Amino acid sequence: MIDWRAIFFVIGAMIASVAGIMLIPIAYEILFEDGYDWQFFLIPFFITSSTGILLALTNYQKTQIKLGIREAFLLTFLSWATCSFFSGLPFYWLYPNCTFVNALFESVSALTTTGFLTFNNLESLPKSLILWRAILQWLGGIGIVVMAITIFPVLRIGGMQLFRSEFSDRSEKILPRVSQIAAGILYAYSLFTILGCASLNFCGMNTFDAFCHAASAISTGGLSTKNMGLITFDSPAVEAILMILMIIGGSTLMLYIRLWQGDYKSVIRDQQLRGYLLTLALASIGLSICLAFQGKTFLDSIRMGCFVAVSTLTTTGFVLFNYMDFGPTITTLIFLMSFIGGSTGSTAGGIKIFRFQIIATFIRNHLKQLRRPHGVFIPMYQGQKISDHLVTSVFSFIGLYLLTVAVLSVLLSLTGFNFINSLSGAVASVGNIGTGLGKTLGPTGDLSSIPLASKIFLMMGMILGRLELLTAIIFLSPSFWRR
Repeated sequence: MIDWRAIFFVIGAMIASVAGIMLIPIAYEILFEDGYDWQFFLIPFFITSSTGILLALTNYQKTQIKLGIREAFLLTFLSWATCSFFSGLPFYWLYPNCTFVNALFESVSALTTTGFLTFNNLESLPKSLILWRAILQWLGGIGIVVMAITIFPVLRIGGMQLFRSEFSDRSEKILPRVSQIAAGILYAYSLFTILGCASLNFCGMNTFDAFCHAASAISTGGLSTKNMGLITFDSPAVEAILMILMIIGGSTLMLYIRLWQGDYKSVIRDQQLRGYLLTLALASIGLSICLAFQGKTFLDSIRMGCFVAVSTLTTTGFVLFNYMDFGPTITTLIFLMSFIGGSTGSTAGGIKIFRFQIIATFIRNHLKQLRRPHGVFIPMYQGQKISDHLVTSVFSFIGLYLLTVAVLSVLLSLTGFNFINSLSGAVASVGNIGTGLGKTLGPTGDLSSIPLASKIFLMMGMILGRLELLTAIIFLSPSFWRR
């Protein structure tokens, strides 16, 4: 039987934590801004804090809480849903004439690090609201569930099942306790954010913009503080720093714990990291060549090609130029890159490099078997045999991923989207990229006026993609609800 009290207790604690984090933009508005917009933050703060505290107190248990597999999956999904709901309240209260669906859409987009944007007048909004959106991206990047693991020892909860349901990376324990793993990731993540913020500030950004863009890049969220995005700054140095942060965010977060421990050899030998960097390099070269053929100078081709390749493959979605104006070859390459994504255990979305490597190894091994039917060929990855179960699960995930994109495309087309917008919208939401193709979802598109049903479907895609599909779709299986 599912222990609902344990689930509601933890969700209550997480909601209360969201309320506590709301104090950051409130404090910023009071200390550094002359306006009184912080007062509108108080209503969401009291609603969120009172709900979280009541939910935690009414479901408190004196005995130690133990989470089973079913509770872990439920808690993973419900934590994202409830935190998205309460995180959207500040948008509803502070953004002029904002509907609750738009507020929820903005919250889901930030927390899932997708980067879809419905607000079209960013520079006139209260700084506290822009800061709140940047904080949500940062929290979404590290993972709400991983953040919860850091406080689980206090709540007397063992969270390895939860950690595994959040990240698809099944690597061995690097540190002896899950809380230490989560804390190590959090420290590395925070350090890179601070260094990125300082570097952007040194390159001419003010401190506010530097923090928001550093948080957006490391979390692969892609939301900017300016209406024109990075075009406003027009700085190669800023773009280079953001590319480094995006590459870090799109790589496996656990690698930084190994680096901290001085285990450089295992990082250098990491097969997924090598494939990830090789893919980035090939994509950058391909886009740079295409831009050169479009008449761009050599330096501009490299600058724009590398940035867009990194932004797309890490599913960040930062916009440096309107790639819809550069012909079908570039848009096709960008669309295909949208499926790939970053590494497993990273802040990036997409199918992930690891799964493509497993498929490539399986196909290569199968071709060898065809050439030499009596030979014995064992598929290997990272020095270990690839089991049939792993191959099956990878193919199943990719099949489910493509099926989800297809179904979501049909649903979006029913709301009035054309073929290009429907398909690219499905890929951009499930892959947590935030930019697609066409006038509506392209780099200069405006989602504020799209139909209500379209926003609901896109939110479904964003949450499904962030939870890597199976964590949410498993609830459709009748066997999940059986004892």
